[in-house]
Amino acid sequence: MSKRQSDYLSALLNDALAESTPAPAAPARPSPAVPAAPASASVRSATTLLARESALARVANGEVKQVTQLLLDPARVRIWAGNPRHQESLNEANCRELIDAILAEGGQKVPAVVRRVDNDPEHDYEVIAGSRRHWAISWLRANNYPDMMFLAQVYALDDESAFRISDIENRARKDVSDFERARTYLAALDQHYGGKQVRMAERLRLSKGWLSKMLSVGALPDWAVAAFASPADIQLATCYPLAQRIQSLEAANDTELLPLMKDAAGELAKMQARFQGGPMVPAAEVVRQLLTVDAPAPSEDRSLLTLPAPSGRPALSIMSSNRNGVSLRLHAGSGASARELTDLFRKALEALDKQGKGLR
Repeated sequence: MSKRQSDYLSALLNDALAESTPAPAAPARPSPAVPAAPASASVRSATTLLARESALARVANGEVKQVTQLLLDPARVRIWAGNPRHQESLNEANCRELIDAILAEGGQKVPAVVRRVDNDPEHDYEVIAGSRRHWAISWLRANNYPDMMFLAQVYALDDESAFRISDIENRARKDVSDFERARTYLAALDQHYGGKQVRMAERLRLSKGWLSKMLSVGALPDWAVAAFASPADIQLATCYPLAQRIQSLEAANDTELLPLMKDAAGELAKMQARFQGGPMVPAAEVVRQLLTVDAPAPSEDRSLLTLPAPSGRPALSIMSSNRNGVSLRLHAGSGASARELTDLFRKALEALDKQGKGLR
């Protein structure tokens, strides 16, 4: 995490501590110092006790808020629903470095950020930032280290503050994909910022243009996401052009190209499933294939039946036949007379009857 991000995170946590804390009274002007006689041991002890009682009283009165750091059983701690990390993707392999570091240091040294939860008999806290540490400690407890505890600092946070802390803590994490962050941004846009991107960008200290692109990627439909080997492969630089294209087609209510793209995505998803355990179709290739899907050419004949005029040029086509009737197209420039067109229409109806598609 960069120093700027670290300072921002510290400010967020300090804001959480300072919230609802009354300002301390201004200190009185100090009197001139008067030399004091050396204090006896009993006097020093009494002074220390009074100072401690005074400090505790200030905490009790809300003048000072403490950061509570606890060692918790990870089974009693759940993951906050607004956390951007894709929890199902965590495993021993991608957490191995963290597991080894915890073992080498004799325990978790960097505390997670949690908040208390209510009305959940199975959990006492939820993780705002530090879900990988939670997973690693849980894994160690299940694998020969049953006494390992989850180190966490407890903060009083509302959902919007929790979201900002979780976001800034995960920005520098390479193992949190752009798509994971984009999906949480998309959900937070309505939950915390009333759908206003400008307000959200200001609160998160992000570029408005960059945030807009992230929201587009987060809005990728499920059928497009399934075409990738993993959601972790969906990165902003690679996938934004695809997200932009799909959004424009959806806005135009496209009924030609979108179905073809969905079909192509379905085929890619089948390929990715077959390749499990082997080389997958890379994200850049997925994007390339979906962006190069072509709509049918306007001149492409999609009729049920086309009959030629004596000149050999198309004269009459049956475009559809259903319970609502038969759609007919007469081609210009065929050279067919009215009588010839009538004969062609009769032949077309006879052909439809033989196929079971005639008028009913």
